[in-house]
Amino acid sequence: MITFNRFTLNNGLRVLVHEDESTPMAAVNLLYNVGAKYESPDKTGFAHLFEHLMFGGSKNVPNFDQPMQWAGGDSNAFTNNDVTSFYATLPAQNLETVFWLESDRMANLNINKKSLDTQRKVVVEEFKETCLNQPYGDVWHHLTKLSYEVHPYRWPTIGLTPEHVESATLADVKNFFHKYYHPNNAILVIAGNVKTNQVQDLVQNWFGDIEAREAPVTHIPEEPVQDKAHIQDIERPVPTNAIYLAFHMEARFEKGYQVSDLLSDILSRGRSSRLYQRLLKERRLFDDIDAYLTGNIDPGLFIIEGKPAEGVSLETAEAAIWEELELLKNEQLEARELQKIKNKVESSLVFSETGILTKAINLAMFELYGDANFINTEKDLYREITAEDIQTQARKIFRRENCSELFYRAAQ
Repeated sequence: MITFNRFTLNNGLRVLVHEDESTPMAAVNLLYNVGAKYESPDKTGFAHLFEHLMFGGSKNVPNFDQPMQWAGGDSNAFTNNDVTSFYATLPAQNLETVFWLESDRMANLNINKKSLDTQRKVVVEEFKETCLNQPYGDVWHHLTKLSYEVHPYRWPTIGLTPEHVESATLADVKNFFHKYYHPNNAILVIAGNVKTNQVQDLVQNWFGDIEAREAPVTHIPEEPVQDKAHIQDIERPVPTNAIYLAFHMEARFEKGYQVSDLLSDILSRGRSSRLYQRLLKERRLFDDIDAYLTGNIDPGLFIIEGKPAEGVSLETAEAAIWEELELLKNEQLEARELQKIKNKVESSLVFSETGILTKAINLAMFELYGDANFINTEKDLYREITAEDIQTQARKIFRRENCSELFYRAAQ
């Protein structure tokens, strides 16, 4: 059981504290409720750009990393479709250093032409390196556009095109910051060798005077039900062919998500999984194959991807995948196979809760989803899943009309 205390400042900043005396360290996660889905279709990549800008200096801290290193800590961040998260670990006695750094850039981020030009170049170069010049780098641009018609998940976190970041004006960037980066659009989590009353005093001291802003109101269009198969066939200069199947599925907190998660594990978790054993090891149709979930806050995707073995066509590979999916739909799992997967999932959940940084990040995400205590109760949902649930979910998800297929061919 992961215990925590919760309080909220007058400016709306939500704070969670998990006390753990088994470590001399502390972990801090500051989550902003802004990701790529909050961007305009003609100005994508801004949330990712701000992940970089936030390390570019603030009014009182021109170099964010240096004080952190002096305090014996390290920090980083990630951005996805739904959130932007900044995190750090350091000796618990130096916790106040993080509060000083994070509060200063929340209140006084140094957004000017020089910092924008510098980080814009970094982001555009990253786009070119990871999406344009790397084999299979543009897969998500094609697959998300193929899968979504109206929802902003149709563009990846890095953006639709580098031109959107290249053409961003100082006014565009300042407006984006003012709209989303403020206390009442954030969640702060502290985990480690700390006391809640001590943390409460420090948070009030460093964040209490930052003014709340108007809560952002953004309309996220609901994706219509997909009623026919979407298929795209492209050719690129890559080493080998690849196939991607994307099925619409539940959001992270909707009923059925955990069943889908078990389905992905049955198909591809480890060397004993079905896709590995039957399609890679026994039939030797694939050199690599995987199944996973996007895990989005809004309804996401169940992805199956693979690289066929030499001499195996994409059409043969696709047919073999569908054969395995039909088996899941028509033959009920044996109790032993289901329990084995459940045991793996539960052990992973328990293991993930041992690190203070992971606990801080998960508590922040679950609090945003609606209840941080879900970190303690989600394992119960996995335990309750039956073989009938697995079969029902397979029939619901694995339908041709619910699938977007990307055939990614190596140029001859």
